[in-house]
Amino acid sequence: MRFSTIFGLIAVAGLAAAAGLAGGGATDAAAKQTRRDCFHARNVNGFNPVGRDQVDVRVGANRRYRLELAGYCPDVDWSWRIALRTRGGSSWICHGLDAELIVPSPTGPQRCLVSSVRRLTPEEVQAARRSRR
Repeated sequence: MRFSTIFGLIAVAGLAAAAGLAGGGATDAAAKQTRRDCFHARNVNGFNPVGRDQVDVRVGANRRYRLELAGYCPDVDWSWRIALRTRGGSSWICHGLDAELIVPSPTGPQRCLVSSVRRLTPEEVQAARRSRR
């Protein structure tokens, strides 16, 4: 490989890293520091509504998070499917306002802003499982 090609690749990598810092890199750094309290949106593999303003999401095999919604979210309590969309340029969800739910409804998709995110304790997970039986 020629020197100019290597230099060009390094320059492109540097620009990509700088762009990453400007567009959500801070959120990525925060996610890495508190990885136990954050989750990557693509790792969500299920959900359970807890009324019209809360949803529990399953992440991986044994982590559960409670998403508090900013107000009433129509149809979330009976929907068979939802989409979780991140906001702000990062795929990590750590805090409220990092994500929104998109819930299908007869009048079109409803967008419901997530106002807070909290990891459930093992005791809360067991209690939720018992209440669904």
